[in-house]
Amino acid sequence: MFADAPRALARRAPYAVALAAVAVLLPTSVVLLTDGYALTGAVAGALAVAQTTPLLLAVTRPLQAWWVVFAADVAGAASLTGEETMGRSWPWPPTVIVGYLILMALLGLRESRHTLVAVWLATGIAGVVFELVRSDLSDGSWLLLFVLAGVVLLAAGALRERSDVQRRLTAQQSISETERARRTLLEERARIARELHDVVAHHMSVITVQADSAPYRIDGLPDAAREEFTTIASSARESLAEMRRLLTVLRNDGTGGELVPQPGIDRIQQLVEATVRAGVPAELSLSTGPEAVPQTVDLSAYRIAQEALANVVRHAPGAATRVSVLSDGTDLTVLIVNGPPAEPAAGPLEPAGTGHGLVGMRERVRLTGGTLDTGPLPDGGFRVAARLPLTGPGTGEGTA
Repeated sequence: MFADAPRALARRAPYAVALAAVAVLLPTSVVLLTDGYALTGAVAGALAVAQTTPLLLAVTRPLQAWWVVFAADVAGAASLTGEETMGRSWPWPPTVIVGYLILMALLGLRESRHTLVAVWLATGIAGVVFELVRSDLSDGSWLLLFVLAGVVLLAAGALRERSDVQRRLTAQQSISETERARRTLLEERARIARELHDVVAHHMSVITVQADSAPYRIDGLPDAAREEFTTIASSARESLAEMRRLLTVLRNDGTGGELVPQPGIDRIQQLVEATVRAGVPAELSLSTGPEAVPQTVDLSAYRIAQEALANVVRHAPGAATRVSVLSDGTDLTVLIVNGPPAEPAAGPLEPAGTGHGLVGMRERVRLTGGTLDTGPLPDGGFRVAARLPLTGPGTGEGTA
């Protein structure tokens, strides 16, 4: 019980309650049964132990504890039928009522609704039987216990069901967030695949044109060379056709606008200007041109800057922002750093279900074989730093 509670004190609380109840009820029951109901010490002690100590078991196994307590309470009521019981609470003494209600609370927090109803009805039936057998001794305590047990079971059961609903809701939210992240990842990969098609298709088209025109541009080619150029052109056309067939699987009704030429570093200045118009003071430092950058890296750098600036506008409105695109001849570094927002942000940096954000950045950096470093700054700002290799398998360029 309460095993999932975040604090150790809350997890131990049921044991403390049960131990305190036993410590109080056990000696009280012995005294009451011996002095008030004239039972012998041995009988009173046995009944008191059977009626109270199972409360310790009820913390982990409340239904099994109920069977023991219920049998002990019935046995106790059956033994309290002498003349000395006349005028006292019967069939349930006060200590029995208190211990039974504590047991009902522990039971209601663990068992199902059907079990709680069965326990409640068993309690009522036992009381009615004693009322019919010895109505002259009964003072109505059976009805009091029946009503109070129902109230306690109802309240405890409602708390348990509410906790179950919250637990299932939390689990469902976790599953939904995982699914949203997975869907976002797949969408971004499809988007990257479409853009890669446009990049590779351009180069394949150039290869096809050059292979077709080579026999006309170069005089004196042997027949074997002409045949080789024809084979190269045919293979390039087949590759383009295969890519287009694959692309039809990835494209959807909303991607018509992606048929325009893909953007690159030369359009980052436009991104910065649009960001300034959106109310974010942004600066750009650009030390390389698109002619020195492979097309895949060129497109990835633009998309990373686009996502980072969109996050600044959305989540750090009014924050001073600096965009730097630097090249050392081996790697291209894209750095976007913003300060703390000048006004309250609209939400977390990467809210579920909106845009591609950091997921898209990671996919694009992975595509080129680079690295990505993102995280908050001590002053409340945020940084995005991507290193994209200019040569290597992921860039479409051969190594030096």
